[in-house]
Amino acid sequence: MTLFDRPGITALAILLSCVSFARAELGGKVSEIGGAAPARLPIVRSVVHTPLYTAHASRTGAGVQVVEYATLSGTVFAVTWKGPLRPDLNQLLGPYFATYLDAAGSPGMGRRPLRLQRADLVIQSGGHMRDFSGRAWLPALLPAGVTPEDLR
Repeated sequence: MTLFDRPGITALAILLSCVSFARAELGGKVSEIGGAAPARLPIVRSVVHTPLYTAHASRTGAGVQVVEYATLSGTVFAVTWKGPLRPDLNQLLGPYFATYLDAAGSPGMGRRPLRLQRADLVIQSGGHMRDFSGRAWLPALLPAGVTPEDLR
């Protein structure tokens, strides 16, 4: 059972839905979280601390779950998403969004899952209506002992 599945979370969800929120972007600092609220406010937010990284999870009112993985020094090295809609990838990917757009618009992509693998950036994204998921990470920033399989 995850935090999002626990009974009684509704009251907390209503309370948190009144709070403004913005995410840190891939490669940015967790301390940069703040500012104006996006169109779909998160209703639940949690942070999990591990010896190798912290994972900042949120679930929006629209049912999109986003997890941002940060190094112990606070740099976001990966983001994952899953839900009925795509999150604001411009906000999540930050300076890497243009690279995502180039890859997504390349000839032959159509509705195929996106698999971009470069030395500095990996993006995997796919799905269909009401079931989208993806992840992006910066290989050079992955903490020692963390693998892409750990990013769920």
